[in-house]
Amino acid sequence: MTSTFPTISISTERLVLRPLDEDDVPALAAMMNDEQTGAWTDVPQPFGERDARAWITEEAPAERVAGRGLDLAVTEFLTQRLVGVVRLTHTDWHVRSTELSYIVAPWARGEGYAAEAALAAAHWIFGDQKFERIELRTAADNTAAQQVAQKIGCISEGVLRNACIAHVRAEDGTWGDVRTDLIVWSLLPEDLEGAPEQLADSGFTTFTDWN
Repeated sequence: MTSTFPTISISTERLVLRPLDEDDVPALAAMMNDEQTGAWTDVPQPFGERDARAWITEEAPAERVAGRGLDLAVTEFLTQRLVGVVRLTHTDWHVRSTELSYIVAPWARGEGYAAEAALAAAHWIFGDQKFERIELRTAADNTAAQQVAQKIGCISEGVLRNACIAHVRAEDGTWGDVRTDLIVWSLLPEDLEGAPEQLADSGFTTFTDWN
């Protein structure tokens, strides 16, 4: 029987991580159409509301049910505004390992939301789901993603040379591929002890069977 992640909501002082909802379609489409998102992810460009709706209603549920991963909307606790997405992918239930990635909306960058959301997810993965390893992979030139990995206590394990395809926009507006190195990071349960105190003591609360 395939293991799957439960439907979950995770709360921190500033954020709520919850399942993506159809009400998120406009904000998700706007977030994914951002220049930096296009450069560092494989999200198709342009990314419209039809793409956002397919992700929310088809792709994300299928990934969860198949046991491959979990997509969570990151929203502000007070305003309920969508400010990012946290994704779990390439999940191995036997090894108890999963890959974590994060995207922050352009209107919410510089607030520390990526680290707060990633650390909240990590606490839940290790605590409630009893996983033993989280892996992060960042493009060599994506310094913002690397700073988040370092901030939550990840350990750099090495470089996969020429293993990543980033994207650049040409003058005519089209996107082209460029190869770059990929940095592999890992986070183990004991590494959370090295996370900054202001993140480690944020008071995470989880709710299963969220609706």
